[in-house]
Amino acid sequence: MSEAPQPEWWFYHLSRTTLEQAAAPLMAKCLEAGWRVLAVSPSAERRAALDAALWTFDDSSFLPHGQAEAPGLDPKRQPVLISGKPDNANGAAALFLMDGVKVPVDAPYTRCMMMFDDGDAGARTAAREAFKAAKDAGLVTRYFQQTGRGGWKEAGA
Repeated sequence: MSEAPQPEWWFYHLSRTTLEQAAAPLMAKCLEAGWRVLAVSPSAERRAALDAALWTFDDSSFLPHGQAEAPGLDPKRQPVLISGKPDNANGAAALFLMDGVKVPVDAPYTRCMMMFDDGDAGARTAAREAFKAAKDAGLVTRYFQQTGRGGWKEAGA
């Protein structure tokens, strides 16, 4: 019996753009890789802003998505599911954690991506704790800082 693969943990330290602006292109890359995405935030305002950003971030397309709390929505049909809870109702391989959301380090995903704003002390602390826990568990961890143009540069953590 083989063990389930352990998730990679990637951390995105925001300093130039909003989380919503930064998340949309990363989610698009996940979909291009054939992964479904679960984006989790306890903030209704964040979920609404992310929903709007996924419609408008690219002039030539949008990311197919839905909010888990929307009446009549079938979560299983959503390539990107935006939710207030980390319940993997859409069979996601990529988990986006926002606003300090925590999940077990061995969460059943291919990649856990924690996004945190430089000015949000609580989310920064949650990211540090998750980074240490993933590192201590021997999992792949990568840490990215936003560049002056809003892109990403891998940095030592």
